[in-house]
Amino acid sequence: MKASKKYNNSLKMVEEDRAYSIKEAVGILKNMPKAKFDETVEFAAKLDVDAKQTEQMVRGSVVLPNGIGKVVRVLVFCEPEKESEATEAGADYIGTQETVDKIMNGWFEFDCCISTPGMMRIVSKVGRVLGPRGLMPSPKTDTVTENVGYAVKEAKRGKIDFRMDKTGCVHVGIGKISFTEDALSENVQSFVDALVAARPSSTKGEYLKNYFLSTTMSPSVKVRL
Repeated sequence: MKASKKYNNSLKMVEEDRAYSIKEAVGILKNMPKAKFDETVEFAAKLDVDAKQTEQMVRGSVVLPNGIGKVVRVLVFCEPEKESEATEAGADYIGTQETVDKIMNGWFEFDCCISTPGMMRIVSKVGRVLGPRGLMPSPKTDTVTENVGYAVKEAKRGKIDFRMDKTGCVHVGIGKISFTEDALSENVQSFVDALVAARPSSTKGEYLKNYFLSTTMSPSVKVRL
């Protein structure tokens, strides 16, 4: 498919073999021709780990200092006595068996799913559809917890969960192009710090091989490690 004029003009702003600092990369993205909507700034990294080894799975969560620039819709599965706590904290939906049935039928109008440990027996029924979408609650990302109120507030503040895919790559949105350069740079650095902190103890040598920043419609900009 032929690239658009806007894309080609953006591509001219990036030196092919150069790796930029975070601030430089963000500045380039900010100066590229804009789309007609507020594009997401996307982070993509390649990790030097064995994706086939369970002990080398990389996953975690981080609350970005400047949020992600979108309203986060939160689904909570909890016991009846915790429903008011979840709702008061800002939960958009309280999960029930009916919710599980809706998910099985293709309903995914939520961005984060939280569950108490006792409700995971229900949530596990949709694990095979939530997992590939990065929506399955997990103790490792503090989305399986008794403290549902705190978890909901963190999600609303801009907490993002990340998980390496089967090729050893991590891909997340870390803000909107309308953010200031400083806000985007802070978000990128916070995510890099969280990704490095999630390094499995069994990995040797190089871990973060490379990473790139882009917007929804732009070419990628390589960032210096």
